[in-house]
Amino acid sequence: MGIPQQEIPPKMEQNESSPNLQQKLKARHISMIALGGTIGTGIFLGSGPAIHTAGPGGVLLAYGIIGIMVFFIMTSLGELASFMPTSGSISTYATRFIDPALGFAFGWNYWFAWAMTLAAELSASALIMKYWFPDSSSLLWSSLFLGLLFFLNVLSVKGFGEGEYWFSFIKVATIIIFIAVGILMIFGIMNGEPTGFKNFTIGEAPFVGGALGTFSIFLVAGFSFSGTESIGVAAGESENPTKTIPRAIRSVFWRILLFYVLALLVIAFLVPYTNESLQSDAVINSPFTIIFEKAGLAIAASIMNAVILTSVLSAGNGCLYVTSRIMYAMAKDGQAPRFFAKVNKRGVPVLALLATTLIGMLAFLASIFGDGKVYIWLMNSVGVTTFIFWIGIAVSHYRFRKAYVKQGFSLEDLPYRAKWYPFGPIFAVIVCSVILVGQNYQGFISGHIDWINVLAAYLGIPVFLLLWFGFKFIKKTKVIPLEECKVEMKED
Repeated sequence: MGIPQQEIPPKMEQNESSPNLQQKLKARHISMIALGGTIGTGIFLGSGPAIHTAGPGGVLLAYGIIGIMVFFIMTSLGELASFMPTSGSISTYATRFIDPALGFAFGWNYWFAWAMTLAAELSASALIMKYWFPDSSSLLWSSLFLGLLFFLNVLSVKGFGEGEYWFSFIKVATIIIFIAVGILMIFGIMNGEPTGFKNFTIGEAPFVGGALGTFSIFLVAGFSFSGTESIGVAAGESENPTKTIPRAIRSVFWRILLFYVLALLVIAFLVPYTNESLQSDAVINSPFTIIFEKAGLAIAASIMNAVILTSVLSAGNGCLYVTSRIMYAMAKDGQAPRFFAKVNKRGVPVLALLATTLIGMLAFLASIFGDGKVYIWLMNSVGVTTFIFWIGIAVSHYRFRKAYVKQGFSLEDLPYRAKWYPFGPIFAVIVCSVILVGQNYQGFISGHIDWINVLAAYLGIPVFLLLWFGFKFIKKTKVIPLEECKVEMKED
């Protein structure tokens, strides 16, 4: 039986993870991390090819379904993170409520995925700078930006928070301006006549390719929302997680509605899916650039390039932060070398931060100086990890709630209670599982199976299973009975 709720200390991280992490992320940091966490190249660049593939109706349906699923994932995470704020997030929750082997697999998979993402963001930053400086060195820009991001993170957790706050502020402001300009154009107030619904009736619109066309962009939509779960890691260093996390989670629905559905609706009204430019993911062909240029903004491409650069730097900033905290938490739990749990006087796990920085830089160099094949396979191996993590969050929440009630605690004492339980986590698991299994269905129905592409697409799943069952075999772990799950926030 757990300790009575009134005896639970308000800040778990100080008791469960370490007294050395400094809880200096303020409410405005957490709110902006939640608000800007999903905004990136997925919406700025990926929305164009998505509309071209599935049409306006298909895109809105796919992003709507994924948005609802992500909302449930975030409410599950909100209940966990506000009650048990820890930098271990999904690794710690799976270890406590499901199986330590699963926590090990989630933790290392999550760390590896974000480390590889850091390398990808470094590559992207170099390409973006070549828009303005075509003859410059990629290594120069990637090194410069990596140094900047490392400095923000090694300075203190507040340095990460401030960097993320301003990066996210720029993205949020751009989306709001885009939507405002787009609505004025739709109603003919700016540059021309009202558009009407003509883009929803041309060709195969609104659902290009039918059900399969819509399903084909589910994975793209999911990747666009990836990173939302990082707020669970940030909860461990939040000043007042029992208040700031629920407040940030409650904004998720409106963020999804405003920044994705409404932005995509504006694009669907103003740019027909038949526009060949939408096939490209280049900045000059971004739907945002196209619409800003239609509005008479001559330097639209340069502006969007700058905004996308902030998105890339924001993602890189998050990569370093999340990976260092995940590795720190795993080291505390005995799932990673113990020296990664060491922190400096400012509460930063420097060795864990250095490990990710080194791996990210090596992967980037491999993509520059090698033939790129190893790097591409590494990136493919982490392509499905977002959906694996989301399944982990949903199952951890389902098990936590069951254990919490079984051990005699009152739901009224939870700082934040996820709505629609248990429908929410069950729905999330089903949607994520369907996408994982069917992500590369084209490889099976094209007449002949392209085993290379199929293997590359599904590589992340056997890697995850190998980590899970390998640890389980070595450590002889078992699924934890509900009555033995550690729902109390104090260490034994």
